[in-house]
Amino acid sequence: MFRDVFSVGVLKKARDIGLIDVKVHNLRDFTEDKHCQVDDRPFGGDPGMVLKPDPLFRAVETIKAGPGTPVVLLSPQGQKFDSRQAEVWARSPQIILICGRYEGVDERVNEFLATDEISVGDYVLTGGELPAMLIVDAVSRFVPRVVGKEESVRSDSFYGGLLGHPQYTRPRDYRGMKVPEILFSGDHKKIDAWRRRMAHEKTRRLRPDLLRNHAVDSPEDERPYKKRPAGKGKNHEHD
Repeated sequence: MFRDVFSVGVLKKARDIGLIDVKVHNLRDFTEDKHCQVDDRPFGGDPGMVLKPDPLFRAVETIKAGPGTPVVLLSPQGQKFDSRQAEVWARSPQIILICGRYEGVDERVNEFLATDEISVGDYVLTGGELPAMLIVDAVSRFVPRVVGKEESVRSDSFYGGLLGHPQYTRPRDYRGMKVPEILFSGDHKKIDAWRRRMAHEKTRRLRPDLLRNHAVDSPEDERPYKKRPAGKGKNHEHD
């Protein structure tokens, strides 16, 4: 599952030049019984199977590089993963991601082995492999030189607590849908202020929950602006 994802695009380039390294470990390699069993029936009679604690403890204890290494259990019951967490983990020399499977993981793994229990959203997947891929990608973007232009990371959605501002490219006029004139003004201070206002508007409209934790830069950035007129193909007005 992991081979192709980590062998293309930005992640491949980052691996090729040694900026990041991704190692996938087979949990069965850390079992001792002849059947290499990693799961068993849950006590109490619930349906499904539960990952056993012993292979997970052995695996982490074998590959863990140091006492400060984050050991992340991927679970729909965990705290929600976000950009801030990705940026913090990007400063760690090693991160261990435990991919949950089946009905779940023995709770002793969560209590005594994992440093974090993380969810990528309020939904259930068949396993933790896809969330692990997502986290590797998100964290890698904060590793210096992985993304060609680091200012691209700083302008991403969620980096400053807001969604990203609108982006436009050629043609300037497409089927009567025009790019806002302010972007051609050459006044970078006004363009930056416009972008911040548009980011605020988009966040307020689509993700108002994010604004609770975002401090406005200055009163100038929050000058009144006109909302986009209703109808297709219309553009945001600007001061």
